[in-house]
Amino acid sequence: MQYQAWFRCTSGEHGQWSLEEVLYRCPTCDGLLEVAHDLNALRARSPSAWMRLFDDRYKRTTWPYGSGVWGKKEWVAPQLDDDNIVSLDEGGTNLFWANRYGKSIGIEDLWIKLCGNSHTGSFKDLGMTVLVSVVKQMIAHGKPIQAVACASTGDTSASLAAYCAVAGIRSVVLLPRGGVSTAQLVQPLANGSLVLALDTDFDGCMAIVQLLAKEPGIYLANSMNSLRLEGQKTIAMEMVQQFDWEVPDWVVIPGGNLGNVSALGAGFLMLYELGLIRTLPRIAVAQAERANPLYQAFMRGFDQLEPIFARPTLATAIKIGNPVSYSRAVRTLQRFDGVVEQATEAELAEAAARADLTGMFNDPHTGVALAVLEKLAHNGTIQPGQRTVVLSTANGLKFTDFKVKYHERALGELGISSEYANRPVDLPADLDAVKRAVESSLLTPAPRTAR
Repeated sequence: MQYQAWFRCTSGEHGQWSLEEVLYRCPTCDGLLEVAHDLNALRARSPSAWMRLFDDRYKRTTWPYGSGVWGKKEWVAPQLDDDNIVSLDEGGTNLFWANRYGKSIGIEDLWIKLCGNSHTGSFKDLGMTVLVSVVKQMIAHGKPIQAVACASTGDTSASLAAYCAVAGIRSVVLLPRGGVSTAQLVQPLANGSLVLALDTDFDGCMAIVQLLAKEPGIYLANSMNSLRLEGQKTIAMEMVQQFDWEVPDWVVIPGGNLGNVSALGAGFLMLYELGLIRTLPRIAVAQAERANPLYQAFMRGFDQLEPIFARPTLATAIKIGNPVSYSRAVRTLQRFDGVVEQATEAELAEAAARADLTGMFNDPHTGVALAVLEKLAHNGTIQPGQRTVVLSTANGLKFTDFKVKYHERALGELGISSEYANRPVDLPADLDAVKRAVESSLLTPAPRTAR
């Protein structure tokens, strides 16, 4: 069976184009594009047969199907030659049962999808494998692409740099100067990218990279390029697969540029339309209160996007005031009976620390999602018996500066009291001193995780 996928305008009215076209917006209406699939061809295989195929491939070694993305190649980019696929075994990340933390907030069936357990430490790998693979095939077919470029708050640049390094393709990343963690900055440097630190925020970098991508030979890698979303949609497919093809009741997603919201929606809808699932989850988008244009629009009934100047936030990866994928995200939220909530700096930091005490190691963006989860559980939006998945977008080890400052109580200027701060105890190399410290600790009540 020959499966097909192509670009089309999200309006569905203005034609279709090859995935190998250098095209990001509809030439007629200037709307963003999406990847469409020949669903009739895909329906020739039964839902149970697709499940068996995907389960047989999952985390195996036959190239390239062991990848969490390329194990579902027919649903992602079926026309790609296997030799052109650039994969770092992305996906297949842990669905962590957060039982102890969940009990503390009244949601016992709580799971954290640890997308940061990936090659470069974030969910961006899932989309970048698709985009860079398509670029490699375009180059093989004679397209004059000299470099791939992105604007980034850190994680996108790391992922682009790694995948381009594997493929032998030049990469260019534009970062807001001083706006990413040290760990995030060093990743594209190590992988050989041209790193341009601009005296602006992410929205400023995004405006410039879109102009740069109009130059001959420069290909755009940001999520307005819907190839990225094709890889990211497999997060939804994978979590359903990990639940033995059952659908959670809720998915909570940190939201910045909002590509991930529509990507997961697309994944769930594809499962639904091809008969592998019979219900859809509800989606909650979590925004930092200092970068909350979607939340503000939600409170106005999604009348329109009013871009804002995003203020400094610990959740640097979602510090975006003018999200490119706003219209896609709104469409997804309306289809999935979704809600949007926000979290202050204190709420996100304390929520991350509370969850850390139950075995996690949360980045600040996951902290935003956890703070929103707690609010939605407290106000009854998410019911105690509902299976809920929180999307953890990055590895906490990329944000150790945030963790250190929290435990040093150095975030007071943000109104953060560091309720769960834990400092090392300096002692002489003396057994009696160590015994006294241990005994004192055992007499002290353990920190409570519930609010």
